Amino acid sequence: MVHHRAASTNLDSVAAAISHRTRRAIIDRLSRGPARISDVAQPFSMSLTGFCKHVRVLERAGLVRRTRRGRNNTLELAPQPLREVAQWLLKYEQFWNSRLDRLQQFFTQQNQKAQENQKES
Repeated sequence: MVHHRAASTNLDSVAAAISHRTRRAIIDRLSRGPARISDVAQPFSMSLTGFCKHVRVLERAGLVRRTRRGRNNTLELAPQPLREVAQWLLKYEQFWNSRLDRLQQFFTQQNQKAQENQKES
């Protein structure tokens, strides 16, 4: 039970972290490789302090790692939490695909019956 709760908590923190477009943009930028925090922050119209708050949310969710060397802070994407979210979503994709396949089969059968009835008329 504890493992399930821990996985659920991580999923919650990742979902909260990626719910904001600024944080998704940071993830997108870091998917192309590590970068200095000031370089990642540059295109955003906010203070560096505000930007760092977004980075801290991503760090707490395990999505970003920060390396400090002197005054330079480098950010790097940590993709494992996103993989876990993708695996969780995949279960539901399979669920909905099977439901939609059955719905398509139903409509195909209904269409065939309607065509047979038209031929008989």
